[in-house]
Amino acid sequence: MANLTYAVVQSGGKQYKVSPGQEVVVDKLGVGEGDSVELEQVLLVAEGDRVVTGSPFVEGAKVIAKSLGEEKGKKIIVFKYKPKVRYSKKTGHRQVYTKLAIENIVTGQGAGDGTQKGRRHRPKQQG
Repeated sequence: MANLTYAVVQSGGKQYKVSPGQEVVVDKLGVGEGDSVELEQVLLVAEGDRVVTGSPFVEGAKVIAKSLGEEKGKKIIVFKYKPKVRYSKKTGHRQVYTKLAIENIVTGQGAGDGTQKGRRHRPKQQG
């Protein structure tokens, strides 16, 4: 089995499974083309058989990526219409995305031994 390394990161309220060498399209980050980006909201890191999950994020882990520029998504048509009053309005929207090339996954301190203690939740006492 090959040494499969991947991480699950959160960006713009969405989660992405990324691995080194992969290109991913995320919501606009506001960085220039060619700039380096560090995604620090890492939810899970996997290296081979070792899997570390965070609570909510893995401590010290980050994903280093390079910005490949911005691109627009496909156009969404918004059409408003009210019958009998001759009212109609047609508008469109194109979402702007940032394309990232994943370069490296830094695992952090907690990912070395494959174990990480999360928060313990106690059940509420009734009374």
